[in-house]
Amino acid sequence: MFYTKLVWPLAIPNKNLPFIKKWQRLSSQLLYFCYAMKLYQFPGPILVICLLFANTVHVAAQDKWSLKRCVDYAMANNISIKQQDVQKRLAELTLKQSQLSQIPNLSASVSGNYNAGRSVNPTTYTYETQGFLSSNASLNTNVTLFNWFSKRNTIASNIYQANAYGFLLEKAKNDVAFNIASTFLQILQNNEQVHVNETQLTLTKAQLSNTEKLVAAGSVPESNQADLLAQLARDSANLITAQNNVILSTLQMKALLNLGFDIPFQPEIPSDISNIPLPSLNEVDPEMVYSAAMSTNPLIRADSLQIKSWERSVAASRGAMFPTLSLSAGIGTNYANNVNDIRNVVLGPFQDTLGTVSVGGTNYNVIGKPYTVPSQVVGGKTPFGTQISNNFQQAVGLSLSIPIFNAWQARAQYKRNKLNLYNQELTRDKDNQQLRQDIYTAHANAVAAIQKFYAASRGVDASQKAFDFATKRFNLGLMNTIDYITTQNNLFQAQINKVSAQYDYIFRMKLLEFYRDQKITL
Repeated sequence: MFYTKLVWPLAIPNKNLPFIKKWQRLSSQLLYFCYAMKLYQFPGPILVICLLFANTVHVAAQDKWSLKRCVDYAMANNISIKQQDVQKRLAELTLKQSQLSQIPNLSASVSGNYNAGRSVNPTTYTYETQGFLSSNASLNTNVTLFNWFSKRNTIASNIYQANAYGFLLEKAKNDVAFNIASTFLQILQNNEQVHVNETQLTLTKAQLSNTEKLVAAGSVPESNQADLLAQLARDSANLITAQNNVILSTLQMKALLNLGFDIPFQPEIPSDISNIPLPSLNEVDPEMVYSAAMSTNPLIRADSLQIKSWERSVAASRGAMFPTLSLSAGIGTNYANNVNDIRNVVLGPFQDTLGTVSVGGTNYNVIGKPYTVPSQVVGGKTPFGTQISNNFQQAVGLSLSIPIFNAWQARAQYKRNKLNLYNQELTRDKDNQQLRQDIYTAHANAVAAIQKFYAASRGVDASQKAFDFATKRFNLGLMNTIDYITTQNNLFQAQINKVSAQYDYIFRMKLLEFYRDQKITL
């Protein structure tokens, strides 16, 4: 029975609240463990477990999220920031590749082949009808000497582009920080509205309890009790709605933080929301804020850099339409396994007999002059090292590439980049216009918010006085329940309006401060 009544309702995971605190589940498990092991018979173990549980609750209660902690956590975990960081790193890789394009190209190649049938021997360049193995190796380099500064302009364009993505990353961080601050304020506002609803519900319960006594004594009609019961139901529904709003805003914060939805999130609520430092309206004049934003806003600075990037891209594409001068060099050698070692030799000297001459009855041979005969002697296979040395070759050359007609690709790219430059200038003008409009709109909303807050504050004071008088009259039986509930609802609505107006005023002023300084604090 102990488990059924005390432990079971808490031990069931709450599917409607996925971020239910883990220490609450732990407490349920500890209670069930004590009951199952019959430790309630021993006060010592129960005391130790209670102390451990109290320490767990204390640690959990101390784990609160301040605005600074939320922002710091989001800077390292927010998905949008991570995506923008990837874009920045891609731009940096593109820049590095374009810078390395100035270094001469260097390539090496090694190949091996088997030839059969009638084919050209790569070492003797003669046709041979036999199978043989051959291989060759080469090393080549190429460097652009002059291309009308096309590469340099491309590098400059990529430098501006990489810096622009750095500002876009900063913008993403600022946007996330501002969204976190606004969501944080929304959570505080929703919590404040929960407190107002709880106070209203407590007051209604007290009035219902008092009315029940008066009805039982026969001082007031039973309809008064029915009216208060209906009001209690409405107040309970309003409290549930306010509590659900806290849950929804907390889920929104967890999504911004990329925080697990099962991890508890308890905001660090300022002791007095009215003490949050806010600039005066004179310090956030719209034109002054706009002038400051033009030099600090990351998007405006990124637009300026991207314009410079497209200007250099136009110059680079223009240089691609002119001739390019390049220098190339290479070395290579080859080998074949069917090359014989042929040696040049000289045979002789030889002397030929030209004829005979008879002198005194004796015949003499007539001998010609001595001579030699050059010849070739085929030896064994030529060694690998000898072939590599004998076939070693070098080459150096200059080349001039003149674009005459390439299906209008170079000129189309040049005009495309000019249009992209013009489009980026229009984007800059649009962003400037949007920034000015947002700042003036934020200032107008701030002026309206402060006036609304002052009006709501006066409304609460007036409604509180009316409710105090109504309470006295109701307790004396001089006011019916309907009128009393109406007065109570007016006070409740005035309190809600004041809370909403106060947080709206804080948000509007912080928005102007954000446009001016590109940072936000509470």
